[in-house]
Amino acid sequence: MPRAADVIAKRLAKAGCRHAFGIPGGEVLTILDALAEAGIRFTLVKHENAGGFMAEGTYHATGAPGVLLATIGPGIANTVNVAANALQDRVPLIIISGCVDPANAMTFTHQVCDHRAIMAPVVKAGFTAVDGAIEAMIEKAVAVATDDPPGPVHIDLPIAVAASHQAPRHYPRRAPNALTQPAAGPALESARTMLAAAERPLVMAGLEALVHGREAAAARFCKSRGIPLLTTYKAKGILPEDDALALGGHGLSPLSDRHMLPMLEQADLIIGAGYDPIEMRDGWCNPWDPAKVIEFRAVANDHFVHHARYTFLCDVAAGLEALGRDIEPRPVWTGGEPQAVRAALDDAFKGPGRWGPHAVFRTLREAVPRETVATADSGAHRILLSQIWPCFSPRTLLQSTGFCTMGCAVPIAGGYKLARPDAPVIAFVGDAGLEMVLGELATLRDLHAPILICVLVDESLALIERKQRAMGYGNTGVDFGRTDFVAVANALGGHGVTIADPEDLALEAQAALTRETFTILACAIGRKAYEGAF
Repeated sequence: MPRAADVIAKRLAKAGCRHAFGIPGGEVLTILDALAEAGIRFTLVKHENAGGFMAEGTYHATGAPGVLLATIGPGIANTVNVAANALQDRVPLIIISGCVDPANAMTFTHQVCDHRAIMAPVVKAGFTAVDGAIEAMIEKAVAVATDDPPGPVHIDLPIAVAASHQAPRHYPRRAPNALTQPAAGPALESARTMLAAAERPLVMAGLEALVHGREAAAARFCKSRGIPLLTTYKAKGILPEDDALALGGHGLSPLSDRHMLPMLEQADLIIGAGYDPIEMRDGWCNPWDPAKVIEFRAVANDHFVHHARYTFLCDVAAGLEALGRDIEPRPVWTGGEPQAVRAALDDAFKGPGRWGPHAVFRTLREAVPRETVATADSGAHRILLSQIWPCFSPRTLLQSTGFCTMGCAVPIAGGYKLARPDAPVIAFVGDAGLEMVLGELATLRDLHAPILICVLVDESLALIERKQRAMGYGNTGVDFGRTDFVAVANALGGHGVTIADPEDLALEAQAALTRETFTILACAIGRKAYEGAF
């Protein structure tokens, strides 16, 4: 009979999981063995938080839930940040922790704490594995993690239960929750009337469209009707951003808001296609007149960040098809406003001079292949990058947008590259963010993961320093010394080079694509390089 750990591992393998990450301890050795037996490769990381982000990278590459393994006490405590990130960023993540058996916990205190209580606020659901109910538990765990909205699930696995043999119970596998057609009736007919009459319609697409694989349907709807599309940062690339209808990604930049929010005011119809406002800054709270808004989404609006005249809980693709059925396209935005906004945005974000963050991003975009997958850490560089880095297909700019946590870009890139070795991958990170995860460079070395890491070196928490200065406060707690990233890269088995001009950057980026190890391009941009940038 299979062990409980084998039942768990085999179900994860059937869900498409091929990788797991973490730091083992004595309490997880049985599940570690079971994962290997099930064909799930385990990667040793230097910190569980980074392991969770590597697991997220595999999810973006494959669509299968990420798997994170943590041992007792400090191991599970180290997963809290990445679990909270997965909850807000809609990432299906299975977190398995080892724990002492309940009977031992009554009289044994070393490293013992209430794992379920620690994790409860930052996961969709938590389970303690019980002998005799393992199949039911892992079925529920996978279902909850992947149901709308996707997110993290925690399994606490006692040592004796993991090794216990389970009689097959053939627990029925539950089909995924089915997304439906929008309900026919007066609301849908009124929405169709709004589309038929609209002269200045816009589509606003977000993360939920990607979660359900409905990006192609959103793109077809816009292209067939000539309707401009704007997206959140995570939904960039639903339309290739060199398409005339693509207005780019928006959400955190006051400079972009000065152009996009007036366009929302001009629009006489706004269609939400899986739009989720969790990515947006406070300037996007109630950004439009609800009377002109129709939205299609899978989960109810319980956030009240915005409101809509009609909200249809349904499949986004089915909603857009039902909205436009038998309504002939008509000329829209005949005054050329979308084209004017695109030109204004290009001018606003062109950047000063030959060198600086603008030049870094534009040079690298030209130097790397069109299909390159980029990841971005949190910080000033992420906001600027998200505005000016064009994406030509979905899921090619990965970042922490809901939780906005630092230290994510390098491990997400590493996880993605591990799952998709053929994909060119580049990580953008500030110097403080890279310093948070220097240990994971050793992980990349051991994985032979040849990703390109662009670190923006300004010796400051630039975004926070900018806010601090705007509030009239002194410069406190935001500056630090310069790290020799070239020496660090070379010491940890990679290749490093300091860059100070576009020509060298382009040459070094192209060389990095041919290496068998990671490359750090340390771009020295100087302090206050983001002044007025976004």
